[in-house]
Formats: sequence, C-alpha cells, structure tokens
Amino acid sequence: MIKSAKKTIILIDNYIDESVLTLLSKRTNEVDATIYTAQISSRLELDLKKYNAQYPPVSIHTLNRSHDRFLFIDNDAYHIGASLKDLGKKMFAFSKMELKAQELLQNIGIHLAL
Repeated sequence: MIKSAKKTIILIDNYIDESVLTLLSKRTNEVDATIYTAQISSRLELDLKKYNAQYPPVSIHTLNRSHDRFLFIDNDAYHIGASLKDLGKKMFAFSKMELKAQELLQNIGIHLAL
C-alpha cells in the first residue's frame, strides 16, 4: 500500500516507533509523509532524526484529537484497528473508508493539498 502512494501519506497513530518509519521507507522520493501522534518521545525524535538522514524526510506532529488510527494515501482513507507498529503480530481490521481523505482530515483541522 505504501508503494502505491503518488503524492501524500498521512498516518494518525498514537503508538509510533521505528518500525513505522521502516514501513514509510518503501515510498518513492516524490511522496510526502506526515505522522500525527499523541506524544513525541525523545526516542522517537532520535529515530526520526536517523531516518530523515537516510531517507526522504518524514514530518511528525502531535495530535490529541483522535482515538482511532487512520492511514491516508493520496485521497483514500483507511481505518486501522491497531497500531501499524503491530502489523503482523495479531489479526486486526484494515478498512477503506467511503469518505475521502481530504474530507476526514478537514474535520480534525488538517488540510491536505492535492
């Protein structure tokens, strides 16, 4: 899925670690990636600094207005039942939403330029 992105990847997930950054390394250089999470730990800051020195940069911001996890790829929106850092550990739902990314993001104050 990450490889299918053409312009933008936005992840909203309150439980981010270096494994999520590794997933984002699969995108092409032209794709902007942004993560919104509840808290940016010093460990995550260090992991991000190392990642951004090696790959096209990922920006990260705090967001406390979402309990659920969402992945936005271009203008497609996905609801994720568990954190992406736990991908492959246990079964969880991953559903494409009917609403477009731009519409959902505007509801929480994030503006997506397409």
